[in-house]
Amino acid sequence: MILQEPVRIRDFVITKNNWIYAVVSYDNEPHIRGFLRYIPDKNGDRVSRDGTRFRKVGFEEARQLMHKSVHYRDGLCAIPCENVAQLERPRQCVERCDDADVSSIVDFFENNGISRHHMGVTGSRLVGLATDSSDIDFVLYGRPNFERGRDALRDAVESGLLPEIDTGLWRRIFQKRTPELTFEEFVLHEKRKWNRGSIGATYFDLLFVRDFDEIAIEPRGTDDGFATVRATVTNATYAFDSPAIYEIEHETVNKVLSYTHTYAGQAVEGEVIEARGICNEAGVTRLIVGTSRAARGEWIKSCTLLSRNGTQPG
Repeated sequence: MILQEPVRIRDFVITKNNWIYAVVSYDNEPHIRGFLRYIPDKNGDRVSRDGTRFRKVGFEEARQLMHKSVHYRDGLCAIPCENVAQLERPRQCVERCDDADVSSIVDFFENNGISRHHMGVTGSRLVGLATDSSDIDFVLYGRPNFERGRDALRDAVESGLLPEIDTGLWRRIFQKRTPELTFEEFVLHEKRKWNRGSIGATYFDLLFVRDFDEIAIEPRGTDDGFATVRATVTNATYAFDSPAIYEIEHETVNKVLSYTHTYAGQAVEGEVIEARGICNEAGVTRLIVGTSRAARGEWIKSCTLLSRNGTQPG
């Protein structure tokens, strides 16, 4: 397949053997870096537009299946372009706009000054495998648009135009994420992010993707054991990216990166954070959080936020 523009995170790749991968990196030359999400299964509960049945694969099963591929590298599949049968980009889902729930979200952000060209929908809805219980993974491209979208959500909720997320839904999100935080700590961090919302009965996540002129590649580096750091955040410009990036002031570690959505937007510049993950050397020392999907034994928390709300000492 000849690509007209670079492949980015939130895109999906369907290979010639009908395996469906989420693209998880901006670094897709010479191979597309993806993680396996769906495989064909005659007994699967997901049905594609052409009637093929699929099932969603869990994190460990996906790793086992990918590990058998000759293209498995560094925990991901490095997919050659010649193996790609179809590339699905989130903007296509908005262009089709054949989903009333998606249309209502598009209209909301369009009425708040964001062009449809900068919107997309990823996940199961993009590849035509959503179920009735599937949430909407809504994408905004470019940092200015993403920040405008977060502001619009905050203003709409605070003015009563949109409902607040209730405790029951917060518990469902918490159980899905299973973070190394208490429920109270989790909700305290989440409520100020404004990257989740509800329109009517439709719940959606708001996801960030860099515009092409914003893309910068994080090198891969070499892992060097687990550590816990406590440090002040000096730059959180791309805290909602994937990976989320927190530059910190610390004697040995320069950045904290999170590869799990749970800890995107977890802290702001000037706050003290505590983070646990694996050290990674790539010219500078980074702490990587999210070495597994559930990120067991790994976390990022804002000590400043928790102290301010009486949850823990500062």
